Amino acid sequence: MRFMLIHYLDETTLRWTDAEDRVLEEWDAEMVDRGILVGGGRLRPPAETTTLQVRGGELVKTDGPFAETKEQIAGYSVLECTDLAQAVEVSARHPTAALGTFELRLYEDEAD
Repeated sequence: MRFMLIHYLDETTLRWTDAEDRVLEEWDAEMVDRGILVGGGRLRPPAETTTLQVRGGELVKTDGPFAETKEQIAGYSVLECTDLAQAVEVSARHPTAALGTFELRLYEDEAD
């Protein structure tokens, strides 16, 4: 089963050290070795966002995030797991789980 793990973090409180970066790299390496992490990445800060909408046939483009919230999407991981229980287990071990909020979503074509 394929899941999208969406990482929400408050960039104003995030202070990432080299040691924490190594822990994240170790988690990534372990999950790749286990065949669980099949994609993902970190995203640039919300201030660098371009938001697009089409309203009344017109493109509305704005700089910055659409939502004014403290936690913004900071990254994502694509997980290939046997079931939701395994996805929860590996997600809870992610190094940033204690810093923000994670959302797990099953891919639409996997829900059938």
